[in-house]
Amino acid sequence: MEGELKLEEREISQAVIRRLPRYYRYLGELLENGVERISSNDLSRRMKVTASQIRQDLNNFGGFGQQGYGYNVKYLYTEIGKILGLEEDHRMIIIGAGNLGQALANYAAFEKRGFILKGIFDVNPRLAGMTIRGVPVRMIEELGEFVKDNEVEIAALTIPKDRAVEVADLLVANGVRAIWNFAHTDLNLPEHVIVENVHLSESLMQLSYKINRFNEEHKK
Repeated sequence: MEGELKLEEREISQAVIRRLPRYYRYLGELLENGVERISSNDLSRRMKVTASQIRQDLNNFGGFGQQGYGYNVKYLYTEIGKILGLEEDHRMIIIGAGNLGQALANYAAFEKRGFILKGIFDVNPRLAGMTIRGVPVRMIEELGEFVKDNEVEIAALTIPKDRAVEVADLLVANGVRAIWNFAHTDLNLPEHVIVENVHLSESLMQLSYKINRFNEEHKK
């Protein structure tokens, strides 16, 4: 059996952190298919990550597979979930009830992972009172008091960049600890505030680059 996974005091690289949700997703799929154990080689073939990379990643947290046995899928899935903080509920809000904000609000899988949507906010008075999956849209003027009263941890920003900085400062001033930033601007916030930037246009441009490289290589 694997040793218990424990976070160590040393810094874990961002590359390892980015791979953890992938491990969690693939292990979840294995569980759904009734797989009880898997070797690093088999997991490698499924994920297209080398077996040595998988072992190195898990070794950051003290986790080892038993020689000749591999990994207990349910155990590893549970432990990675703990590392990702998914055993606790996280209260979150969405700022911006446009198309992207509504799409996020309608993504039911958030709740399965412990992300509880507490509120949605917008500046458009025509949206006031509209509900998305049972959550009413509130006006931005209510934001500060709502965040404090509901002990909101995470805010998703899906608003234009000219409002993003102002709203982010308001969120931080009222105790929000993490911001999921979809606005097309970088936020200059205190170090204790965690920011995860999701720039959709940049991701699309990276895809364009890869397509261009592929086309160029196949012209040769």
